[in-house]
Amino acid sequence: MAAFHSAGRGHLDGPVVVLGTGLLGTSIGLGLRGRAIPVFLSDPSPTNQAVAVDIGAGRPLAEIGDAMPQLVVVAAPPDVTADVVAGALADYPAAVVVDIASVKAEILADLQGMEADLTRYVGTHPMAGREKSGPVAARGELFTSMPWVLCPGPETSPEALQTARSLAMDLGAVVSQFSPEEHDEAVALVSHLPQVMSSLLASRLQGTPLHALSLAGNGLRDVTRIAASDPTLWVQILGGNAGKIVEILYGVREDLNRLINTLEDPTAPGARLDLAQLISEGNAGQARIPGKHGGPPQAYAWLTVLVDDKPGQIARLLTEIGEIGVNLEDLRLDHSSGQNVGMVEISVLPNKHDHLIEALNDRGWRVLQ
Repeated sequence: MAAFHSAGRGHLDGPVVVLGTGLLGTSIGLGLRGRAIPVFLSDPSPTNQAVAVDIGAGRPLAEIGDAMPQLVVVAAPPDVTADVVAGALADYPAAVVVDIASVKAEILADLQGMEADLTRYVGTHPMAGREKSGPVAARGELFTSMPWVLCPGPETSPEALQTARSLAMDLGAVVSQFSPEEHDEAVALVSHLPQVMSSLLASRLQGTPLHALSLAGNGLRDVTRIAASDPTLWVQILGGNAGKIVEILYGVREDLNRLINTLEDPTAPGARLDLAQLISEGNAGQARIPGKHGGPPQAYAWLTVLVDDKPGQIARLLTEIGEIGVNLEDLRLDHSSGQNVGMVEISVLPNKHDHLIEALNDRGWRVLQ
């Protein structure tokens, strides 16, 4: 029997088998290989597997020999995840098997109907990704400081759950634990609904004249950024969590109908109050989003610095802010239409706002409040 050992720096010893070498599967391989944990890869696409091997995410599964994996990670599309998990549980009877699909309750229900050994199975969901897909977009640090949800089923053993936790910890993720139902309800609101709303808004831009789109600023870019996501993947995600998503969409429909009714007669008694309440309700919801490092929300002060659109200017600005001794809480970039000027929007703690403006002005920067 071939032996594979890690350097002892991780929580896993390996070997780890990754079934699926898309963005997430390949990123898992890269992250584990960075901790010297042996990884073996398999993918229905020989090209995807070859790319993942070439960039160092692991070795082909054919090379594992008679070694028994400690863990199998199923990184397959949601609509085939249950079948692949069941196959892995049968093929590797000593291994823990986890999946990383973005829906959990439906997959568990499918597995429960297959008479698989679910003591060794843990549903998980790393809340990380990119707009780009495929192994060439993979990054070993993709999961660093990102949420990774463990969703054990009623039959999951404590040992299997600990192995799944070790995977997330080895990849630098922040681990939490939900039931499959709790997970699907949560991601329907915080992940799936934003994708739907972003795509719906972006679809309205298809026939818009280019001269109108030239007026777009960061607001439109922020809201439509995730509309560039993979349609095939999202068809499966939305279908797999349709029940939870549609309940939220009913509420969105009620809000839209309320807004439409108000705007059809915006000068009617009470119309302006209703509009103000609608925006205020959005303020209240936005304020509940956790702040920096997952802590309570904080109100930050913003300022905008104009920089010449040439190499090195943003790096110089950030260096000088560090010299001033102010910590940045957030940063956004925009460009002035028709001008060779960039705008760097900076947020800081309110008690640092005036000091930073004064110090930047003293250093010759053009600051807008």
